Amino acid sequence: MDLFEYQARDLFAKHGVPVLAGEVIDTPEAAREATERLGGKSVVKAQVKVGGRGKAGGVKLAGTPDEAVARATDILGMDIKGHTVHKVMIAETAPEILEEYYVSYLLDRTNRTFLAMASVAGGMDIEQVAEETPEKLAKVPVNANEGVTIEKAREIVALAQFPAEVAEKVAEVLVTLWKTFIAEDALLVEVNPLAKVASGDVIALDGKVSLDENAEFRQPGHEEFVDHAAANPLEAAAKAKNLNYVKLDGEVGIIGNGAGLVMSTLDVVAYAGENHGGVKPANFLDIGGGASAAVMANGLEIILGDPDVKSVFVNVFGGITACDEVANGIVQALALLEEKGEAVTKPLVVRLDGNNAELGRKILSDANHPLVQRVDTMDGAADKAAELAAAK
Repeated sequence: MDLFEYQARDLFAKHGVPVLAGEVIDTPEAAREATERLGGKSVVKAQVKVGGRGKAGGVKLAGTPDEAVARATDILGMDIKGHTVHKVMIAETAPEILEEYYVSYLLDRTNRTFLAMASVAGGMDIEQVAEETPEKLAKVPVNANEGVTIEKAREIVALAQFPAEVAEKVAEVLVTLWKTFIAEDALLVEVNPLAKVASGDVIALDGKVSLDENAEFRQPGHEEFVDHAAANPLEAAAKAKNLNYVKLDGEVGIIGNGAGLVMSTLDVVAYAGENHGGVKPANFLDIGGGASAAVMANGLEIILGDPDVKSVFVNVFGGITACDEVANGIVQALALLEEKGEAVTKPLVVRLDGNNAELGRKILSDANHPLVQRVDTMDGAADKAAELAAAK
């Protein structure tokens, strides 16, 4: 889960990372009082989960409370790279900035470790720094058991060649930022820029945080960070039913058991769709190892509720859950939906393979549901689902 800048700022402040004061508002007039509380001057910053806000005109200085209202009026409602601005942060203006740096921690999946990155070339895209001046970007692996002690932080600072006069202060920020990273179960914490100001202090002027949603069970406070207004309603409904669902831009609804099988199904459907007018998968939905009637009904309810879906492809490989149980689940799920008054009008293509596949196929054939078609191969089923979607 990616956070807005104001949420990242609040997390940093909570753990002792040096930040400037700020508050988030959603109406222009509210910018006046917020700016007055900050001493009469402020920075008005669009809150969207995308970079390049400044270049797009989403960050403006306000020298008076009235000017803050005008700048908030300009920014609220803006479109920045496809993201509409619904909130702005009214932030304290920074003292004179002398230098800008970059620091971050992230999960390095490729090397199965944590990674610290630091650079004296802050204030610009780190990808640009890495490409144009790679010698200015230090990448330092962090042992998960040892973490970032002050000694480790000094090592990172030295490798990034921070100026001597700020080296110790940056090292202290790195230690605190690591504590934030671990305490919040983050996948990324980034400060860009970490600014050296006229007083000699270093302050986090902008932050980016991405939290691990798999850690929600031990981070109940993270619920307050969820942007419900921007959440896809189908994804929100699926989450409430404990389904692993992701909305995609297509017409063939996908249900499978196991993430690997579902990913393969997406590829096969996309390939088959090329022969049927460019039909594509409409979603990722993994029902996991169990495929009971209730689970199947929940999955079908979500997918059939998507107006973009024209057909559904149920692709199951029986393992611990045998295919006969899956087949019974499909038949019962359709009955459950009918009982709930949710008419099923879109065709379903079902492919069963693996444990008790023959019995599962027989159950579907005997049920003889008018909307269910059984196809025994994955490629054939994908093609049929694409064909049915294209015909709608």
